[in-house]
Amino acid sequence: MPRSRHIEPGDAWEPLHIDSAEPPWTRNDALVTGGACSMNLLSYVFYNAPGGQHDVSVAGFFLVALAAMPLLARRRHPVAALAAVLALDATTALTVPLPSHFGAVLIVALYSVARACPGRVTAVAAAATVSLTLLSQSNGRIPPWQDAVASPLSTVIVVGTAMAVNRWQREVAVNRRLLADRAVADERRRIARELHDIVAHHITTMQLMAGGARANIAEPEVVRDALVTLEASGRLALREMRQLLDVLRAGDEPEDAPSLPQPGVDDLDRLVAESRLAGLPTEFGVHGPKRPLPPTVGLTVFRIAQEALTNTRKYAGAARASVQLTYGQERVTVEVRDDGGGTPPQEGASAPGSGGYGLIGMRERVALHGGTLTVGPQADGGFAVVADLPLTTDESAEAAVQHERARR
Repeated sequence: MPRSRHIEPGDAWEPLHIDSAEPPWTRNDALVTGGACSMNLLSYVFYNAPGGQHDVSVAGFFLVALAAMPLLARRRHPVAALAAVLALDATTALTVPLPSHFGAVLIVALYSVARACPGRVTAVAAAATVSLTLLSQSNGRIPPWQDAVASPLSTVIVVGTAMAVNRWQREVAVNRRLLADRAVADERRRIARELHDIVAHHITTMQLMAGGARANIAEPEVVRDALVTLEASGRLALREMRQLLDVLRAGDEPEDAPSLPQPGVDDLDRLVAESRLAGLPTEFGVHGPKRPLPPTVGLTVFRIAQEALTNTRKYAGAARASVQLTYGQERVTVEVRDDGGGTPPQEGASAPGSGGYGLIGMRERVALHGGTLTVGPQADGGFAVVADLPLTTDESAEAAVQHERARR
């Protein structure tokens, strides 16, 4: 099938590129050509019926049929097809007597140009069609007023119909896209509801079973039953979530390699080293007893430091920077300060390659963890970004367990 390109209203028109290995015309092209040719032949035969002032000739029959052949190329080359039809019609009209009207072949050729070409080309084609038709059918003389009115009127009707069809097809395409977008939104809401049900049911069950097992640690049978239920619920929740994720990834291309692990606080040394290599003198300090952080918190700390350092290089000019990571009792704080005098980054600005969305992205990441973000100029000059992220006891314990498993 020919490869097509959707043209939006206002897009620059460009010709359709079709693979040269494809056949020059399709069955539909042949049917349209045959139908238009048959109508023109019938018109020629009836106009030159026996007993009239003109007779049907073999040459006339052949020329009328030949004039329809360019329609086979109307899909690939509509303008050339119209030009060939006009030339053959003019030759036929000057050779044998023909009725003074728009033939079916000429209507199809002009309609194809109006459907496939931009307005300027269509206007030139319509003007050429009217002029050549009037000149050829009147043998160079001034045509009667009926013909002088009929040809322009027929041209306007054909071109207007083609433009109306084009507009209708654009509206259908827009409506189809809107319906598709609505269907995608509905599917996302359905998946969100299902994920909520999975989390609300299975995860709650797992939490209750784990609590029951801890409370009855002295009764092995009760603990065993609770752990079996916990395992089954976790396995079912995992399977259902994978099924939903498979739906979301149904249209994705398969990955050539497994995804790399997300960066965390352990990658801050590398980030600071890269900043120094980029020409920004950067200090790095860690305060408080270091302990494992949940992966999402570690990723947030890394992204905030990354965005802040990149903004410093971009806006602060000649400056020095400092990254300080502080582990508190129930929170972790990351501070990025500089002593530059450049223009502070604007809200929403994003540094290239930082993987974030500027200050807005920082606020969204911090708000996701229930933390606070303070950004702005310092009293003694420079700019500061301070993110304070709370840590719950459960999160810290889970991170410690995961860290211990990773070490093993």
